Amino acid sequence: MKIKPVVLAAALALGASPSFAAEKYVLDPGHSQIVFTYNHLGFSTTTSMFSGFDGEIMLDEAEPANSSVSVSFPVMDMITGWDPRSEHFMSPDFFGAKEGDMVTFKSTGIEVTGDKTGLITGDLTLNGVTKSVVLDAKLNQMGEHPMANKPWAGFDATTTVSRTDYNLGKFAPFIGDEVKINISVEAMKAE
Repeated sequence: MKIKPVVLAAALALGASPSFAAEKYVLDPGHSQIVFTYNHLGFSTTTSMFSGFDGEIMLDEAEPANSSVSVSFPVMDMITGWDPRSEHFMSPDFFGAKEGDMVTFKSTGIEVTGDKTGLITGDLTLNGVTKSVVLDAKLNQMGEHPMANKPWAGFDATTTVSRTDYNLGKFAPFIGDEVKINISVEAMKAE
């Protein structure tokens, strides 16, 4: 089945409840990651990430507004590349994280901006706070996966959030309040 690029961008949106025509795609946890960066005292840009997370896209080709996406992952799965930083992020200074604390995103709407682009609005819940964010999304490719022999799709998206909006503003403004987020995901048609 060949799906139009505009429909693929809409696959990331939740305009309404999925219709009976929607097809389920699940994220490939081995090839999906969220990388975030922030300014550290003006001296460097620090990078961390999440990977290996779950999510699904309900894609309605006939009515893209009925498509949806949802993603969730444990906050404690954050990868900083340095154990003392990871421990500090999970401390009461920032998340005060415990097992089971989740980060979630559920789309609420989409504005198609081109054949392969769209602005996806959704609710990001982080540190017990839910705020609306807009993802600037792009379809990379959709088609038959050459090894899995099933329909596959890949998307990139970017957004920027404020740490203080999520009660994570320790040391702001010295450590940048603005966090830039880059998302790259692959999704496979569910069986």
